[in-house]
Amino acid sequence: MVPPLPAVTQDGPPPLRIPLSTPVYICIYTKSFPLQHFEDMFSTSRAAVRWNHGWRALHRVPKSRQSQRCVVTWSPVGAAFNMQAHQSLMKANATNGLFGVPELNCPEGFAEARRTALQRAECLVEEACRAEPGPRVVELFDELSDCLCRVADLADFVRIAHPDEGFREAADEACVSIGTMVEKLNTNAELYSSLRRLMENAKIVELLDEETRRVAELFLFDFEVSGIHLDVEKRRAAVKLHVELLELQTDFLAGTYLPCRVDPRVMPPHLAPCFPQHDGWLQVSGLHTDSSDDLVREVAYRTYLHPNEAQLTRLDALLESRYRLAKLLGYSTFADRALRGTMAKNPGTVMDFLVKLSNKLSEKTQQDFTMMRGMKIKLNPMNPELMPWDPPYYSGLFRAERFNIHPSLYSPFFSLGACMEGLNGLFSQLLGVMLYSEPPASGEVWSPDVRKLAVVHEAEGLLGYIYCDFFQRPGKPLQDCHFTIRGGRRLPNGEYQAPVVVLMLNLGTQSQQGPVLLTPGMMENLFHEMGHAMHSMLGRTRYQHVTGTRCATDFAEVPSILMEYFASDYRVVSQFARHYQTGQALSKSMVSRLCESKKVCAASDMQVQVYYAILDQLYHGEHPLNKSTTQILQETQERYYGIPHIPNTAWQMRFGHLVGYGAKYYSYLLSRAVASMLWRKCFSQNPFSREMGERYQQEMLRHGGGKEPIAMVEGENLGKSLLMIAPLDLHAKLDV
Repeated sequence: MVPPLPAVTQDGPPPLRIPLSTPVYICIYTKSFPLQHFEDMFSTSRAAVRWNHGWRALHRVPKSRQSQRCVVTWSPVGAAFNMQAHQSLMKANATNGLFGVPELNCPEGFAEARRTALQRAECLVEEACRAEPGPRVVELFDELSDCLCRVADLADFVRIAHPDEGFREAADEACVSIGTMVEKLNTNAELYSSLRRLMENAKIVELLDEETRRVAELFLFDFEVSGIHLDVEKRRAAVKLHVELLELQTDFLAGTYLPCRVDPRVMPPHLAPCFPQHDGWLQVSGLHTDSSDDLVREVAYRTYLHPNEAQLTRLDALLESRYRLAKLLGYSTFADRALRGTMAKNPGTVMDFLVKLSNKLSEKTQQDFTMMRGMKIKLNPMNPELMPWDPPYYSGLFRAERFNIHPSLYSPFFSLGACMEGLNGLFSQLLGVMLYSEPPASGEVWSPDVRKLAVVHEAEGLLGYIYCDFFQRPGKPLQDCHFTIRGGRRLPNGEYQAPVVVLMLNLGTQSQQGPVLLTPGMMENLFHEMGHAMHSMLGRTRYQHVTGTRCATDFAEVPSILMEYFASDYRVVSQFARHYQTGQALSKSMVSRLCESKKVCAASDMQVQVYYAILDQLYHGEHPLNKSTTQILQETQERYYGIPHIPNTAWQMRFGHLVGYGAKYYSYLLSRAVASMLWRKCFSQNPFSREMGERYQQEMLRHGGGKEPIAMVEGENLGKSLLMIAPLDLHAKLDV
């Protein structure tokens, strides 16, 4: 049983009462370290642990041994991530299925789960079509959505992340089957008529609560963007295009990650060792932006981005099919269709936002480039021109030299366990939420190094579960993602269906030598992804259709980007950054240098994102494009980034965000503007403010997608026109 959570006081984290059955993990290192400042670990006879400033208990060692050893004691959450998985930490239950779903203890279980979901869906469709206008219609639609999503969302994750090919293939079949069913339902005229009858009855609509009305409107919108208003022949064409797009998107996304193979004989001998070799070929699987050798970066850039005609053809087909579908449905462009329901509303608003931001950034971006050229001239006077493969390296080098922030200096203070304890402490103070490590049942997880966290609110109890797939393993996708496995919703019996999510990161490989140590960038990314997870956990919507991150795309990144501000604040970082061996705190000067360094080259970093976002808008505008995607990229890069395009390269074929963020890549920038304003207004004075944390939770996170995001942002939190001030706010934050 999870122990009750005590209230948080202004004096810092309170004693956390842990029952005797809860393990306390101790890491012992033979180092000499003064222990005068350590607090007593045991404050009661029931082994209550009183945290020090970093929420870590450091066990008092007898004076006779203080000169010989330092004992660092981790909380269960910290230990779960700083220690290797051990069989004793796994429940000895009978074999279970993935995520506790009994059928999924073998690949064949997906067929059964799919069959059951489709049968249940047919019953719900029949009931929804017969239902009289009223709230029950919306409830039935949401039950139908939940029935299908609980299989499709889980399968979507498994087909990407499961190490077993059989599971991946079975999950992929389930995804395609459920996806096809969803598209057919979105063009089901009888189902649409049932919802339409409700929404056309003004008296009944007036009696609906705000969330029910919004969910009904969203379901209606889903119908209309799928062409429900079309005649039978055109509806069939729309369904066919949807199915084609699913395949095109899958194929294009797979191509964005494929490495390039190079014959070792054509590679200069001194460069060959920089690239791994497989089956007699050199593998170039990325841009090698961290390499100090200009030639390595150039070779990687020219090779990895060398035009692949098959991939470029897939991109052309993807963009053309999206445009055809949009036109068939009555929209002017795919961007016009995609932006309905977002904060921005339409492509014109997006382009206006991006162009204004680009103009504001231009001068500072050129200053950044001038600084980078100066560094390059010092290191490589024979080749002083700034090239596309240079900015990531030289901006990082400048930060490191100016602020002395080499990752190796910081990583010992950012063990994964310490960072998780930091998040736990922050959530406890800010939101009244704690994370508890819970051993999974046999068969519940897809890899033994996956950790399971129960998320518990001090007043509401269990909120949900987060499965943390953080460690590298062979074949694991090199992407950082948040996956919704099961959405939260209010059940008919009054209980709440706890949400379940997965965070997939690649933070390193566990070993017996010590815990995984994070670079500052990895630590910030961990905070970012946990922002998504907490959005899912804290959403308390009645309907799963709008649970957590199921909201407008340009709002969905706000909670995650806001967490980056906490990760860059000295007051927060100083609470948990402790050396994994000695317990020594990260000095204030080191934290300050790290935080200040993030402002360096921030303009050029943001400028490249503006360039990507504008390119995304142009690709999803009027068709035919009249120019190749490479020609459009070249013009856009030179106009909105300022560094010349390299002939015979095609960066767009690696632009994987075109799949999940088609016409919506601007969302990162707009969400950053919102997060910036929220931080300044709510948390900059006190990042641990419970008052502001609860307000943020109640006014924004709790609603998921059940409330208009622009209303939450402008009306309740900011009181200003977001799209007017966002470029100004982002620009102002760049001042050092």
